[in-house]
Amino acid sequence: MLYWLTEFSDGGDLFNLFRYITFRAGGAFFTALIFGFLFGRPLIALLRKHQKRGQPIRADGPEGHITTKAGTPTMGGMLILGALVVSTLLWARLDNPYVWEVLFVTMGFGAIGFADDWAKVTKNTHAGVSGKVRLGLGFAIAAIATTWASLFHPPELSWQLAFPVFKEALLYLGLAFVPFGMLVIVGSANAVNLTDGLDGLAIMPVMIAGGTLGVIAYAVGRVDFTDYLDVHYVPGTGEILIFTSALIGGGLGFLWYNAPPAAVFMGDTGSLALGGALGAIAVAIKHEIVLAIVGGLFVVEALSVIIQVLYFKRTGKRVFLMAPIHHHFEKRGWAEPQIVIRFWIISVILALIGLATLKIR
Repeated sequence: MLYWLTEFSDGGDLFNLFRYITFRAGGAFFTALIFGFLFGRPLIALLRKHQKRGQPIRADGPEGHITTKAGTPTMGGMLILGALVVSTLLWARLDNPYVWEVLFVTMGFGAIGFADDWAKVTKNTHAGVSGKVRLGLGFAIAAIATTWASLFHPPELSWQLAFPVFKEALLYLGLAFVPFGMLVIVGSANAVNLTDGLDGLAIMPVMIAGGTLGVIAYAVGRVDFTDYLDVHYVPGTGEILIFTSALIGGGLGFLWYNAPPAAVFMGDTGSLALGGALGAIAVAIKHEIVLAIVGGLFVVEALSVIIQVLYFKRTGKRVFLMAPIHHHFEKRGWAEPQIVIRFWIISVILALIGLATLKIR
């Protein structure tokens, strides 16, 4: 919205700053951060008022959770989404299709998560919205978003799968790219959702992955950068940096209250929305495979659940003491902060590997 102030610029005044994506990204970051600090406590107080028992805690989970996490309110993802949406609408160019694609996915999955959280806290049960309904709605949102992005991609990239490292390697999928994009977005949303099991565990890796994808989006959206790096040019994606900057600002504002011991959980409202957003960004910037690297922690968390379920059905035995894998380490005696910080370190390493794919050709 503020981009339109450039209409009053003569090229050498304050208004000219709003032409620069990096300036507006900084503005989005601080706007989202301030939003989080201003509305964090009032939102938590409101959630406590309407959630007498807080988020239901699994009886079959780690023993310590029943005593340490009982009564903690959920749906704190509304704080992140509020900061994210307000900041993006304020600082991004609203004529950019990729901005609206990512916002559409974020709010769509946020609505699914909100309905699921609401059902859980009002009924005081782990059974929220039906899994089939959640997946059905998620796939519908992802189908629209993937088609949306593909229609605005350059003709030479549209409906194609791009590979990191190998510049000329493109696989034409045609309309099959839509179900592929659906799997990327829905898979990302649910992987982040599975990771959100310890205080601060999910939000920091989401910020790290989001920041990394934001840098890549900025790079592939500039023809001078793509010429130098020898990567595919996707015009317009640079504006996604503003979204990811707002995500980091809003995430830090939330982490202030989510740091151990958490005063609030993000819930499915936040985890599904943020995971979906990462998937939507990857589809928009043609870096779906790189998302699997940058978000490798989420991939491992999801795979641990899949492996556990399939192996148990086949043998009646468990591979892990408990899935997702962060609970396995809890059962092994690792302290919660130890698990969280080590997983953060892994996320940073994976993000650097993902960034390296820009230069390795």
